[in-house]
Amino acid sequence: MLGLERHWFDLNLGSASMEILGMIIVVAGGLLLLVAAIWFLVVAFQEHILWGLGCLLLPFVSLVFLVMHWDKAGRPFLYQLAGWAILLLGSFLAGPEL
Repeated sequence: MLGLERHWFDLNLGSASMEILGMIIVVAGGLLLLVAAIWFLVVAFQEHILWGLGCLLLPFVSLVFLVMHWDKAGRPFLYQLAGWAILLLGSFLAGPEL
């Protein structure tokens, strides 16, 4: 009423704070993405060495491996998607300077 009330969305964070928070979230998403990608490669190598080498060196072999071995490779793939989503969220929070 007197102009003193605050809304839950009015955090009044400075742009520098949002950039730092965004960068931290980008790093967290990148780490999750890296760990999940390594996990995916480990699963591929556990299936057969040629699957692992194919996923590592040839384009689209990872997609074929994912479709053929969804029961083993699905979780690492979904974690990779989550890592990308977190990384994208952090880049939006960080702003165009990142």
